Amino acid sequence: MMNNGLTIKRTSGTDPDFQLLISHLDHELWNELKEDQATYDQYNKVTDIQTALIIYVNAVPVASGCFKKYKEKGVEIKRMFVEKEYRRKGLSKLVLYELEKWAEESGFQYAVLETSVHFKTARELYHKAGYRVIDNYDQYKGLQESICMRKELSK
Repeated sequence: MMNNGLTIKRTSGTDPDFQLLISHLDHELWNELKEDQATYDQYNKVTDIQTALIIYVNAVPVASGCFKKYKEKGVEIKRMFVEKEYRRKGLSKLVLYELEKWAEESGFQYAVLETSVHFKTARELYHKAGYRVIDNYDQYKGLQESICMRKELSK
């Protein structure tokens, strides 16, 4: 993991740096998933979210993620992203950890998330972080490209 020049910022979905990173994420998803992304794009709007996270390296925004309330005691982790040139440095693990910590501080007991069958690296990250595959929930039911996962946060 990187330490020098690293800053973690809790913010909202309207933060310009968060919006910039989300635009890069969307661009990457549309290029990699093509027509499948049209199905998922509608579920990925997060401008009104109050729980967004940005990681800066030397004041440059390089990684982000957010969560929103899911049911009574859970959150849904969304929009995890790390700029390509900063990958494989532990930043996605740090984003996930910080989002879980924030959710737990806010009184939530578990986290769910959805990822694509095509994103092996993401699935491995979530699995190593303690997430287990569950039946697809809500809008992801019946979508064969989706893998849904869950982790208990409260000890």
